[in-house]
This record gives sequence, C-alpha cells and structure tokens, in this order.
Amino acid sequence: MIGAVFLVFVLAGLYTVFGVGMPMSALDMTRMVGPIGEPMTMGPAATWTTTHFLLVFLMWWVMMIAMMTPSAVPVLLLFIALKRHGSQKSQAESLGLTFLSGYLLAWLGFSAMATLLQGLTEAVGLTNGPMMTLAARPVAGAVLLLAGLYQFSPLKAACLRHCRSPAHFLSAHNKKGYIGALRMGLHHGTYCLGCCWALMALLFVGGIMNLYWIVGLAAYVLAEKLVPYPRLVSWSTGLCLITAGVWISVSVL
Repeated sequence: MIGAVFLVFVLAGLYTVFGVGMPMSALDMTRMVGPIGEPMTMGPAATWTTTHFLLVFLMWWVMMIAMMTPSAVPVLLLFIALKRHGSQKSQAESLGLTFLSGYLLAWLGFSAMATLLQGLTEAVGLTNGPMMTLAARPVAGAVLLLAGLYQFSPLKAACLRHCRSPAHFLSAHNKKGYIGALRMGLHHGTYCLGCCWALMALLFVGGIMNLYWIVGLAAYVLAEKLVPYPRLVSWSTGLCLITAGVWISVSVL
C-alpha cells in the first residue's frame, strides 16, 4: 500500500517538475521568477483555449496530488488499519486507495477554481501569464495578508483539529464498501482543503510552478499536522504573512 502511495507521489512530482504540456518546466520557471510582484516578462501569455485550460487544470491538480499526498498518509494508514479489523479486511488495501482517491477529489475541485482564477486574473492583467505570478505588488501583498489573517480564523482552527486527529471521524463516520470509502475520503479531504486553501493561494504570489514554494508549502502543511502546539505554529506563520503583506503593499507608496 505504501509503495502504491509513494508511486502516486513520485509520478505527480515528476509531472510537476517537468511541466508536462506547459511551455516551460517548473525547473525553468523556478530559475526565472523574480521578486514578489515583479516577475520577469516573457512575452505574450498563452491563449486560453479549451486545450490550454485543461492543461493548466491538470497542472494544478497533479501539483496538489504531489503536495497533499504525503500529509494524507497518516489518516490513510489509520483508515486501512480500521478496515483490517472489520468485516472488509480482505479489501483493506483497495479500500484505502479508494479513500485516497476521494481525498484527492476534494483537491480536484480546488484545482478547477484555481484554474478559473488564473484565467480571470490573466484576462484583467493581474497575473503575468508566462510566469504565472501576480504582476502587481499590492495584489501580492493583499494575498499574503488574506492568508495570514486566515491562520487566525475559527474555521482554520476547526479544520486543523480535524486533520490532526482523524480517529474520531473515521470511527464515527465509518462507511462500508467502495462508495463509502470514496465518500469518507472526500469528506476528510474537504476538511483539509478548509485548512490549507489560503496557503495554496500563496502559489500565485511566489509562482505557481516555483519549486521552492511548492516544496516549502508541502512541508509546512505536513508539519502543521504533526508538530506539537500547531496553533502556535499557525499563529506565528500568520503574523509573518501579515507582516510581509503589509510591507509589500506599503512599499509601493
């Protein structure tokens, strides 16, 4: 089971790094992104055809799979252990993969919204299309400020508590069969989306395919679920994001 999850993570990571279907790889974009709100100009943005929309959407979703799969491993192992002690023990492994699929479906919804937002911001000139970063420092500062404030919100706290302690959820909402496993994974993934969506929005600030931000955010999301005193970590991060957002916004005045 762990081997299958690791394979999913590796394939998604390689897809993201090499930017399959995109004009440049993530390696190239990481080298070329400039300071926040001041990206390098690389010529006209791509035309948003149906094919381009699907490629960008796939980029977002595969990137979310690579970033969020490691943080789903603890709850996935707990789910499989629960099934091994029940009436479906012979199907525990396949039910676990179904649960993971439901979890990643929640991030499919986020990826669709992110793709739409990327297209809209490019259309009104707020995003540098080729480099996929916000093109104005005040806008980048506002996103940092929003992400920082969300770290202090009750919704963030509630979703983080759920993501850190899923045992009660798994026992209270245990459902049989593959449809049940899919629904449970989607339910849990929705909580994790509520916990992390504002952090993922920071990709618009640092560069949607900037590997430093991708790896950094993935590591932070995992740490938030595992380290002691998670609220202290969230609040400290929130203060840093708010400070950075204010500084970037006022630096243009």
